[in-house]
Amino acid sequence: MLNPADDAFVQRLAALLSPDVLGGVEPRYLADPRGRVGGQAGAVARPRTVDEVSVIIAESARARVGVIPFGGGTGLVLGQVQDGGPLPLVLSLERMRAVRSVHAAENVLVVEAGATLAEVQAAAQSVDRMFPLSLASQGSARIGGNLATNAGGVNVLRYGNARDLCLGLEAVLPDGTIWHGLKRLRKDNTGYDLRNLLIGAEGTLGVITATSLKLSPVPAGMGTAFMVVRDPAAALDLLALAQARLGGLVSAFELISGMGLAFLAEVMPEQRQPFAVAPAWMVLIDVGLPEGLDPQAALMGLFEAGMEAGLVLDGTIAQSLAQRAEFWSLRENIPEANRRIGSISSHDISLPLGEVADFIAKTGPELARLGDWRINCFGHLGDGNLHYNVFPVPGQTRAQHENSREAIKGLVHDLAHARGGSVSAEHGIGRLKVDDLEKYGDPAKLAAMRAIKAALDPAGIMNPGAVLRLLA
Repeated sequence: MLNPADDAFVQRLAALLSPDVLGGVEPRYLADPRGRVGGQAGAVARPRTVDEVSVIIAESARARVGVIPFGGGTGLVLGQVQDGGPLPLVLSLERMRAVRSVHAAENVLVVEAGATLAEVQAAAQSVDRMFPLSLASQGSARIGGNLATNAGGVNVLRYGNARDLCLGLEAVLPDGTIWHGLKRLRKDNTGYDLRNLLIGAEGTLGVITATSLKLSPVPAGMGTAFMVVRDPAAALDLLALAQARLGGLVSAFELISGMGLAFLAEVMPEQRQPFAVAPAWMVLIDVGLPEGLDPQAALMGLFEAGMEAGLVLDGTIAQSLAQRAEFWSLRENIPEANRRIGSISSHDISLPLGEVADFIAKTGPELARLGDWRINCFGHLGDGNLHYNVFPVPGQTRAQHENSREAIKGLVHDLAHARGGSVSAEHGIGRLKVDDLEKYGDPAKLAAMRAIKAALDPAGIMNPGAVLRLLA
């Protein structure tokens, strides 16, 4: 049983730390971006060093006080928000944001976990490199949280998830021990891989305090295009064609529906639209090519080949960096438009590529049996990750359909799971999807996860109730 972070605990902890490390609980530390629940905490700790983090975790373990690691607060599955149980201590890494070292010749950057993703990208750009992880929330999401959730984003097709971009970690384990794992090695087969155990664990097995990240060369030429496709099946065939023509040079391949553009027109009319009439389906393609290859010519060749194959109906290729940014602004603002409309149920799912088109074709009619909805299906088609979100029809609000939310979610998740998919592609489990993990997870995997949690965090203090259910 955990104890609360009460005044007595806070006073004991304060005596071990610099005077300004512990502070009051500001609303931003308790906020759920989707506004469904509110969090709670007894205090907030904002350390500046890994040694201070070690003291905080060690004392929390002795007192059996729960600790919730807090990054940028952008998580969508309540991984950073606890709304019940004994008051926890929130541990924010916002002061630990230093770039510790840059090794341009090695394509490596060592940075503390509190740096925002945008700051990491800027540090890479300062040495003519790129850090390819890209998210709509990169101005506020922090790299420690990106690793703790194994964030995906738009460039997974070419560069991989956050896990694939990490070489080493520094972390504080649940007893306060510091693991000095900030290696810059591509090969290191020296036993169990603690790095990959902590990545994606959502702060339940320790706190990531710094990381060694892989950088990549900046492509000499980059190009972006919208291409209208007949349907999602044609989009998948176009992806295969693009990969055949351009190999590993396709950075992103995003599926966008006409509903997504309609939502943007409804709540963000200042966004310029690429087509006079929104098509039912389109893809946003991004390529990065080496010197000597023309990205616009490559995209035009793909467009013509797609037209000839009957896959592409229309399209537009960005003619400047400004237009390229404009195209991406449309894609990156779809989640914000969704938020303003107000979804009844949002789903972050992934499917084998061969199952995507059939899932989209059959899920809409199945949902229609439950009621009349608007569906905005979009996502990272190159890696099979769909954001399949269900909204009320015009004139109605999501509050009017709260009693339908569980039925909608259950249907979407059942259909994805039946096709070999995942009910959490890139957002994680947090506290929101603990029931889903228990329902759809493999029993052997769940048993192993519980054994690992019990071995590393026997007191159960690390992000209690996230990923795995908190047992009494």
